[in-house]
Amino acid sequence: MACTLCMDPEKKPTKFRKETDTFGSLDVPDDRLYGCQTVRSIMNFPIGGIEERMPYAIIVAFGILKKAAAKVNIDYGLDKKLADAIMEAAEDVISGKLYRQGHFPLVIWQTGSGTQSNMNTNEVIANRAIQILGGKLGTKTPVHPNDHVNKSQSSNDTFPTAMHIAVAMEIRDRLMPGLVALKDTISAKSREFDKIIKIGRTHLMDAVPLTLGQEFSGYSTQLTYAIDRIVATLPRLHYLALGGTAVGTGLNTRIGFAEKCAAEIARLTGIPFETAPNKFEALACHDAMVEVSGALNVVACSLMKIVNDIQLLASGPRCGLGELILPENEPGSSIMPGKVNPTQCESLLMISTQVMGNHVACTIGGSNGYFELNVYKPLIVSNVLRSIRLLGDGCQAFNKNCAVGIKANEEKISHFLLNSLMLVTALNPHIGYDKAALIAKTAHKERGNLKETAIELGILSSEEFDQWVRPEDMLGPK
Repeated sequence: MACTLCMDPEKKPTKFRKETDTFGSLDVPDDRLYGCQTVRSIMNFPIGGIEERMPYAIIVAFGILKKAAAKVNIDYGLDKKLADAIMEAAEDVISGKLYRQGHFPLVIWQTGSGTQSNMNTNEVIANRAIQILGGKLGTKTPVHPNDHVNKSQSSNDTFPTAMHIAVAMEIRDRLMPGLVALKDTISAKSREFDKIIKIGRTHLMDAVPLTLGQEFSGYSTQLTYAIDRIVATLPRLHYLALGGTAVGTGLNTRIGFAEKCAAEIARLTGIPFETAPNKFEALACHDAMVEVSGALNVVACSLMKIVNDIQLLASGPRCGLGELILPENEPGSSIMPGKVNPTQCESLLMISTQVMGNHVACTIGGSNGYFELNVYKPLIVSNVLRSIRLLGDGCQAFNKNCAVGIKANEEKISHFLLNSLMLVTALNPHIGYDKAALIAKTAHKERGNLKETAIELGILSSEEFDQWVRPEDMLGPK
């Protein structure tokens, strides 16, 4: 049977080659580097189409680990000529060229160990290496996908290794730049707004004053802690399962293979990977992935709080709080002329919601699996990678298109501050809670202001009120 499911439906293959595996032979499109086992997966798991393809980052990570393993295997008897061809072919995987050309068509929803994606990689690298050496595609000669590309490896240790490589690289290259950029901007806004006194709010009701800078300092610290939480997960993430093979014992490897592979992967990526101290843990569970997902979930919670505050403070422009002015990026309504909406806020809020949902899937996947193998690997890593990508890109977009352009509406801030009844709190030490409450309640009921009400009630003189009720003196201990 020919493989056509991964093809452009408008461009049917016209030429096939015959490849075999332990189940028999199949026709494989002659313009594809994958082989029989990849075709079987395409046939057996026609789920979701190209949108559900195994993430690019995983395939790049596979290229890295296969290149490292080939180099190390020279020390253990792999012919150097074959190893060099495998490493050159792996470079084509690492570059992304072969992924973009459609040689990695498999979807996430396959075997829970990721075996078919490991074999997809083995087949592609083997056939590319055969091309490099002048051989014929599909013959498994002189490079065999199992015996050479997969030497001293199992899907059970390569897929979790690819998971850790991919996630660590994406955290470094995609998530951290976005988080750090946003944190730096919010910190700068905290300093910029440091002298602007505003009314605080608790329970969505008026509270005592603080500065806008102090309010933003809370957001800045949330983002600082978010970065710290991600960094705290890295030591476990840097442990690699490679060398555990099928169940963690390392069957068919040699002493030193795991350590040398981890060192070579660290060299190739610039990330301090090391071999997992216990391979049984590395194969049987993915607690490190759930830990990363949990940290991402906290980041999403932090962002949702920060962004909700910002869009509420910017609500209006005439009939909301309007204490902040956000950049205007595009029309906000197809029917209401001139309307502008906080679209960057809404985008990041949706991203945060999706990340929380991704974490639920990771939690369920991480808590399952049986005996020596977790069999939710593709589910777990695809959700972690999606969360990283969404948060990294979302923070970059929000930072560039919203955060850097946030301005304070000092006129509106001053209006709310001077009309707040909660300034009466400053009177507690001087006249007591009950009298202060009487002033506030009376002023609210009669729609008056605090000063006039205090004087009319005979509780304070004008001079006493002015001396004791000063917003600038209400910002903390003296």
